[in-house]
Amino acid sequence: MFGLGAGEVLIILIIAFLLFGPKQLPEIGRQVGKAVKGFKETADDLRKSVEPEVNLIQQEVKLVEQDFQASMKEAEEEIDKVTAKPEEPKATS
Repeated sequence: MFGLGAGEVLIILIIAFLLFGPKQLPEIGRQVGKAVKGFKETADDLRKSVEPEVNLIQQEVKLVEQDFQASMKEAEEEIDKVTAKPEEPKATS
């Protein structure tokens, strides 16, 4: 739970008990529970709205990468054609 061990959680509960008393502690627990639940719901909603956009961007990046690689291959082929020297005939003596 939040990267805390059992000992740390126990200490926090004891301090909360001493600060707020046994009457207020259940209400505080409910409020904290509601806040955590609200945070989780908000995070889930955010993930659901952002995830499709991220997937779309990833697809677009893949397409651009494929186009770039195809263009590079065409450019390399053109360079090879231009730089290729025709063989000169050998002179006979």
